[in-house]
Amino acid sequence: MYDTTDPRSKLTGKPAAAATAAGAGFADADLGLFCETAPQIEAPGTRTWITRGQNFLVAHSETQPGAVLERSAQPDEYALILFSPDTPAIITAGGERAEVPGHSLVFIPPGDSRVGLPVGGKVQRVFSCVQNDLSALASNAASFVTRRPQIPAWQPWPAPKDGWRIRSYSLDVAPQPGRFGRIFRCSTLMINIIDPQVGPRDITRLSPHHHDDFEQGSLALEGSFVHHMRWPWTVNMNDWREDRHPLCHAPSLTVIPAPAIHTSRGVGQGVNQLIDIFAPPREDFSNQPGWVLNADDYPMPT
Repeated sequence: MYDTTDPRSKLTGKPAAAATAAGAGFADADLGLFCETAPQIEAPGTRTWITRGQNFLVAHSETQPGAVLERSAQPDEYALILFSPDTPAIITAGGERAEVPGHSLVFIPPGDSRVGLPVGGKVQRVFSCVQNDLSALASNAASFVTRRPQIPAWQPWPAPKDGWRIRSYSLDVAPQPGRFGRIFRCSTLMINIIDPQVGPRDITRLSPHHHDDFEQGSLALEGSFVHHMRWPWTVNMNDWREDRHPLCHAPSLTVIPAPAIHTSRGVGQGVNQLIDIFAPPREDFSNQPGWVLNADDYPMPT
């Protein structure tokens, strides 16, 4: 259910997936409260927290000047979020070297890669869960020992039409009426940098909705959010769950499972900044003209 002024009100639904039937079992939400808990990785100049979903994971790193984040034999594309304008990066991958300014989103190709952070700062890397080394380190790895039946088997989208390379995109994109956030996609992920909200969200214009067959990662980078979640009642009371309304301060990741009804409410007095993550990319968002800002770089499945 969306307010009529919400661009998502134009989306058309589809029949519920069979896996949401009674007896399939519904998963709880997972919370990654970065910096409120011990990091999963500590290295010289770097502390990294990892929280995962079924198909994706987020590695949040707080780094000192000169820190380096490396991946060896990475099997697929991943994303690097340089949200602060004061956090540039020097990236090498696939025989390329790119100097990327802060306030950018970067898609990094498969294989070996190196992210240098000359002035340090807070950065996030978003991966698919194809790579088991990071998935096994996640703070909530135990939640995904059993695969969640609502979500189809992992299938990436097609490779970019002009081949693998480092692709960076400025986040300095003005809001546009009728467009929802600032959406970018690659072959593995869709990242939506929601337009910032200043002050608490209007409680008369929330957006409770659900996804039948994919999960959502809500990554808070500034402010605080209450994530309101409610699970369907089925004929099998074993499926029922209590409503949840966790208060999550930035930086944090909330993994919202299918088919929970959910809406997120910024409650901080200053800037509340949320980034939504989907893996693989969403077809309904991709089918909206002008919504995916780099759509020309990545073909949709045929």
